[in-house]
Amino acid sequence: MGRTVRDHRLESRAAREKLAPRSEPYWRTINQGAHLGYYRGARVAKWVARWRSPGATGGYCKTTLGEADDFTDADGDRVLSYRDAQDAARMWFDEQARGGTKPQLPFTIGDALDEYLKGFTGKDVQSAKYRIEALIRPALGHIEVAQLKRKQVRDWHRERAAASIRLRTRKGASEQNERAFDDSDPDAVRKRRATANRDLTVLKAALNRAADDREGLPVDEWRSVKPFPDVEVARRRYLSDDEARRIVNAMSPDFRPITQASLLTGGRYTELRRARAGDFDRESRTLWLAETKSAKPRPVYLDEDGTALLEQQSAGKTSEALLFPRPDGRSWTASQQNRPMAEACRKAKILPRATFHDLRRSYGARMARQGVPMAVIAEALGHADERITRKHYAHLSPSYVADTVRGAVSGLGIVSPGNVARLPVKERA
Repeated sequence: MGRTVRDHRLESRAAREKLAPRSEPYWRTINQGAHLGYYRGARVAKWVARWRSPGATGGYCKTTLGEADDFTDADGDRVLSYRDAQDAARMWFDEQARGGTKPQLPFTIGDALDEYLKGFTGKDVQSAKYRIEALIRPALGHIEVAQLKRKQVRDWHRERAAASIRLRTRKGASEQNERAFDDSDPDAVRKRRATANRDLTVLKAALNRAADDREGLPVDEWRSVKPFPDVEVARRRYLSDDEARRIVNAMSPDFRPITQASLLTGGRYTELRRARAGDFDRESRTLWLAETKSAKPRPVYLDEDGTALLEQQSAGKTSEALLFPRPDGRSWTASQQNRPMAEACRKAKILPRATFHDLRRSYGARMARQGVPMAVIAEALGHADERITRKHYAHLSPSYVADTVRGAVSGLGIVSPGNVARLPVKERA
């Protein structure tokens, strides 16, 4: 074996403890095109290697060498010291240089997650990455898939349902901000279980993808873990036209245009904050949303108000300029809609408080109340499946069932319209 390459960051367990967990390994060059890496997660640490032929272009060939001896003493086999990891890496580099095959190493859940993200084709890659890096990999990433047991998956799923709510935390902060939830509140419990189900879905998807390419993995161990039943409830918060006008009037001038745009287009916050002046076509009265949740661009058809708004927002701008910028000209960030929405709802006395996404829902609800077919609403909102549209809006549409029921039960005459008690605004909302 070659002489051990020194690296004060990686040589000792104490030095490695000072390194911050991150998704990209800490790399040390061993030879040209050959690197030893140390991956440190919140609860797992491992040695990895990457290799590329000298002078070659393109990506690296990568492998996992074994666990780091951060939590368990090295055994030279599955748990490796820094020196052990270099020896294993050199052997692998030699194999690659000779055109040999990668050594048969344990295939872990972390490896399955890496493969899943690499080939991810879903509609919300950022959400999948967050769940994997923050919630799944730290707890389960070190487990060998071939040895995975149903109890491990089930216990993790239950722990996720009982975990505190993670709050937005400043980048680089040493601790994650969290808030406990009231486990005596059935609705709070339901929401935590619904979140845990979504975490479980991502884990199962990664493991199922791994099983598609490999024989002998214990698929029944994870597929037999069932999600919590009856926890998904469609959010039904739709603004009346009067509430929509009050929110717009109460909104801060800087944030008012993007608020108006969501009510007039049904665009998501992320879609609108990235929209460019060149995406608006005056002749056809359309806005082209290029960066959507589903990664499938779609047109938005504008009425007179929508056309007038976008003419104002695009006037004098280059095609690449943002339609709805912040006052400093930059794009609004992911969470900057929360405070202006809360303040506008407070001023407009909107209870319960509406979120920015409720503006989009209200756009869909207005169409549903006018009898627009669900297929048209689905296309206008960019839903991948009409079932999603029906889940949220079908009950608002005029229907034969609703008209028949109302006609059948009417005429009892036990309430005088002039004597109906008027509830205070707060209670009625």
